[in-house]
Amino acid sequence: MTTDQTNDGIDWIASAPKRAKGKRPEYFDDQALDLLTSTTMALAAEVSVLRQRLDTVERLLDARQLVRREDVENFVPDAEGAYERGVATKAYVARIMRGMTQAMDELVADERPVEEVIEEVRNL
Repeated sequence: MTTDQTNDGIDWIASAPKRAKGKRPEYFDDQALDLLTSTTMALAAEVSVLRQRLDTVERLLDARQLVRREDVENFVPDAEGAYERGVATKAYVARIMRGMTQAMDELVADERPVEEVIEEVRNL
């Protein structure tokens, strides 16, 4: 597994701009509400998984009496750990912001190049 992938083997940063087949579902008349809902649901899913995993770790640590809560509160990662956390954070942000990123890309893609507009004006 490379450092830009999560345990699921997917490179979320690289795959964020990729589009699913078909049209994006629309739930509201306002696209901004759809994007906000999409982002909120992505966050909810992430938090749910995180809470389950954290609960598992806390139960295992408690059962084995390996780590105190104070140890967790005072932990400072080394350089490699900090780097890995940074990569994980980028992948996390790419996952939850996927809808907004794609919407912004669509706005840019819909704009015509300046050269094309200049050429059109010249031909008037």
